[in-house]
Amino acid sequence: MGSLMRCLKKGVVVWLTGLPGSGKTTVAEGAASRLRSEGYRVEVLDGDWVRKTINVGAGFTREERERHLLRVAWIAKLLARNGVIVLCSFVSPYREVRAKIRSIIEEEIPYYEIWVKASLKECMRRDPKGLYAKALRGEIKHMTGIDDPYEPPEKPALIVDTENETVEHNVRKLKEFIESAIHSRK
Repeated sequence: MGSLMRCLKKGVVVWLTGLPGSGKTTVAEGAASRLRSEGYRVEVLDGDWVRKTINVGAGFTREERERHLLRVAWIAKLLARNGVIVLCSFVSPYREVRAKIRSIIEEEIPYYEIWVKASLKECMRRDPKGLYAKALRGEIKHMTGIDDPYEPPEKPALIVDTENETVEHNVRKLKEFIESAIHSRK
């Protein structure tokens, strides 16, 4: 890569939404790594990391999720305003809340909603953190897909199908989408 840094006047916010275990963070981290290798400044804001650092104690009721996600939207907007490409990896299950996120960010920053698509059955099969198993045993409440709904985007800017496509394919697809979005603004 060398030391070339591609400084953007304004970044973008790419919001990856999908069921728990759908592969949001895997795809976001892969695309971020590739973009960084080309000199872009990129941050990945992931649900687990944000809940362990910035928003400790955030709950999972609809109201708590909304408050949590709106905070993330403001952070993403601030980063993007300073030329950073921000990839947000959050279940963000409710359309209404995602619309509020969009309105916060789009006041001054391009925003793209990406649906990381995988069936509930496939996400339950993967269950990387054992959350579905715990929810089915009644140990977790408000589990998206089990006792709380997931509302897929009606008009996503991009669909990343992690059930039927490889990680490599999806990482490349997302990276190319982001580069196209950046270059179309110039």
